[in-house]
Amino acid sequence: MLRSVQRALTRLCVLALAAGTAGVGAAAPAAAAGLTLTVDVGQTVRPATQVASGGLYGVDSDTRPSTDMLLPLNPTSFTQPAPGTAHLPNGATEPCCDALDVGHNITRAGAQQFIRMPDIYPDFPYQWQGWSDWEQKVTTMVQDRLAATETTNIRGWELWNEPGWTWDTEAAGSFHDGWTRTYDLVRSLDEVTPIVGPSWSYYEHDRMLDFMRHARDTGTLPDVIVWHELGDADWDSFGDHVADYRAIERQLGIDPRPIAINEYNSENEMDIPSVAVHWISVLERHGAREAHRAFWNEAGTFDGLFTLEGRPTASYWAYRWYGEMTGNIVETTPQSWIDGVASYDSSRQIVTTVFGGDWGDNTVRVEGLGALGPRVDVQVRYTPGSGRHTHVPEPSVVTDSTMQVDNGSISVPVEDMNAEGAYQLLVTPEGGPATSWQRVYEAENATVVNAETLSSGEASNGYYVGRIDGDADMRSDSFVDFTVNVPESRDYTMSIAYANGTGETATHGLAYNGGAWSAVSYEPTAGWGRFSTTDVTVSLEAGYNVIRLAKGSPNFDGGTGYAELDRITLS
Repeated sequence: MLRSVQRALTRLCVLALAAGTAGVGAAAPAAAAGLTLTVDVGQTVRPATQVASGGLYGVDSDTRPSTDMLLPLNPTSFTQPAPGTAHLPNGATEPCCDALDVGHNITRAGAQQFIRMPDIYPDFPYQWQGWSDWEQKVTTMVQDRLAATETTNIRGWELWNEPGWTWDTEAAGSFHDGWTRTYDLVRSLDEVTPIVGPSWSYYEHDRMLDFMRHARDTGTLPDVIVWHELGDADWDSFGDHVADYRAIERQLGIDPRPIAINEYNSENEMDIPSVAVHWISVLERHGAREAHRAFWNEAGTFDGLFTLEGRPTASYWAYRWYGEMTGNIVETTPQSWIDGVASYDSSRQIVTTVFGGDWGDNTVRVEGLGALGPRVDVQVRYTPGSGRHTHVPEPSVVTDSTMQVDNGSISVPVEDMNAEGAYQLLVTPEGGPATSWQRVYEAENATVVNAETLSSGEASNGYYVGRIDGDADMRSDSFVDFTVNVPESRDYTMSIAYANGTGETATHGLAYNGGAWSAVSYEPTAGWGRFSTTDVTVSLEAGYNVIRLAKGSPNFDGGTGYAELDRITLS
């Protein structure tokens, strides 16, 4: 969608698309076979939270895409237009995607959303209509959100979008002063919901430094820092941008803010699975909290993961493989154009790598496999680079074999790679994973709302969720939503690993799939970050279910005391 006035120069080694993929409209690397992507299972990067599984205008309505279509992708967050939007994106004849209209669909999928306030205007670039008009619009948007007391998933107000070329300085004054004025108005109406920005169309040092200094000096710092990454083949710049921004924070004495890239990828390369894999890899590697696929075409297709008819595209499978990652994201080391993202789930002993980027015969080397035994099962699957209008019903299996582990490592050859496609490598102990279906769900992998992920050597995966303290209203309610996938409809015993350092019994509310609330009691443990377990029974449907453990939530009176969550286990 929102086209940047700056385009990063495409690398000199980029060539035209290979024959047979015409119409995708992107670039591919020159052939450079013999490359190796290295995966180190022993080096944890962060908990698996699907940082890059978000979208701008990714959800069109309460049913498109349907919740059932979204759940396998494990989306993290979206950016949606303001309540009451009149925006007509990309030549549309009717407004779409109102944040409050789609909010329950997004929540059911275990995700959250930013509200893009200037998308209240019908046109892009936005047509400024005066301060009185803008402030009336802002007030109405916030009041509409505050009236939506059942909506819990608003992650932030995005005050403006791409101001470097959409802010009307001549009519509205400087963007810095406009930011302060709008920030103060939103805060006068809503003291709770985070404010995000400045949402530049591309990262630039001097502009970010000037903005952050002004925001610091006026007491209007964003709670989440946002900019866009939209250049062709420009993913390698992201790490430099993060490092530069963190240096600005240190220079100005500003506490580190989460980073959200709520538009990434380019119009030319949006529908090439291997390019998406490059972006996913660097976004995970360099510390974005969340990132959203850019919107260039049709609303409601999750930015090309589904066709207009609602069927999976080639890129869908790359994101589905990514969405299935559990446990921890582990270290990957790219070589030239070969890159990927990898995870290790120690409870099931599964290593998953999604990779791609070059032609020819290449290799994925996986290290740190000692815990999986002397022999491992290895499967490689493939999804092509066929664009957003082509339905790909399922990925194809490239290889399926058993390999000897040599000093904790294997080297998996991947022959005749296609540079536009994406690949999945699954490594498990010989005979399959430790459990036939996932039973352990770490709290830090779940949707964490108004709480914090913390680290501890006593936590089962090295992390847990604490400060689950809020129960004032839908903006500050604290809860954790676990998206679970079970093989059949029946009762399950759910064991909750928790810590309660209050010295008295605490409670959370428990609900699943939007059903009735019940209470879970947590007896005191040896202290905060010191875990015990309690068991409850849950009645789940075959397939995906969302289980909420809450200190506060709509239609729930609120928990008592305080507790931390490490994991849930289904049996």
